[in-house]
Amino acid sequence: MRNIPPHGGDWLSFALEYGKLPLDFSTNVSPLGTPKGVQDALALAGQVADRYPDPLCRGLCKNFAEVEGLEPEQVFCGNGAAELIYRTVLAFRPRRALVLAPTFSEYEAALDLVGCETLRYPLQEAHGFVVQEDILQAITDETQMVFLCEPNNPTGRTTPRQLLLRIAQRCQAVGAVLVVDECFNPFLDNTDAHSLRDILDEFSNLLLLKAFTKFFAMAGVRLGYVLGQPVLLEKLEKAGPPWSVSSLAQAAGVAALKEGDYMDTLRRLIQEQRPLLRQGLESLRLAVVPGEANYLLFHAPKPLYVPLRQRGILLRDCGNYHNLEGNWYRAAVRTGLENQALLRALEEVLT
Repeated sequence: MRNIPPHGGDWLSFALEYGKLPLDFSTNVSPLGTPKGVQDALALAGQVADRYPDPLCRGLCKNFAEVEGLEPEQVFCGNGAAELIYRTVLAFRPRRALVLAPTFSEYEAALDLVGCETLRYPLQEAHGFVVQEDILQAITDETQMVFLCEPNNPTGRTTPRQLLLRIAQRCQAVGAVLVVDECFNPFLDNTDAHSLRDILDEFSNLLLLKAFTKFFAMAGVRLGYVLGQPVLLEKLEKAGPPWSVSSLAQAAGVAALKEGDYMDTLRRLIQEQRPLLRQGLESLRLAVVPGEANYLLFHAPKPLYVPLRQRGILLRDCGNYHNLEGNWYRAAVRTGLENQALLRALEEVLT
């Protein structure tokens, strides 16, 4: 039997074992579900599924560019963030790269695919798992690619903007491609202030990764995009097959951008529930990292995954993240009732 990928969201294994769906805190997907407008667009697109999708995603790129304040030539669409990570690595085939530890595992998995030597910059618990100035020394003349996740997964922490700018400058100076994963940026309290979109024209080596998976609850649709200068995006286009974005995904992406009320409601929910969930976890004497997105990383005095699973709740066990030792877990921020259910179950397990 094929191995299950080392990520959260394995609802099917749970359903096969227990005959029902879990309360899933292991993936950081919007608890509001897929917007109705997106569902309608998917159904309508299904009526013309006999046609090949636009391989250039022209309508989608035009819509994304308008939202981002860029030109369509500065947008490249793909089959979700993971596909774009692999496509980026295949496009540039770096010999040496730098990633954070802990961070999203697919960066290193993609780099391993091309035989890249991957160095890890360790995030320290003593510093709140926030990137420090010494990362600049870790980016050497031999570094050809750097992956940053802003906010980082699983810590939920962001890098101070001034340091982000210095990292971009350092990468430019040594000729390294800087890939900044902004997939969780929409969940930040001030999204525009932290994005590097406004400096794209200044840096010929910068790529920004975006996705619809989490914010619009479109994990099953598979849609993401990259922002960058056209010369970089042309390399990405050549590094994979055509038609990677289905016509259904393209229609869903256009529809999602019209969901202004959904976006506002979701942001209010996360801003309200994140501090409440953090307080609830801390009241149980769990060590909580002050995450800024729609998930919280915390440390427990005992294993939690199995006893919570037996109670119908999935957590993300972070034991397979580099530089996280012991009982570290990540919990998504969901609705108030769901968060309270998690806290009650945790109290049962911990007492």
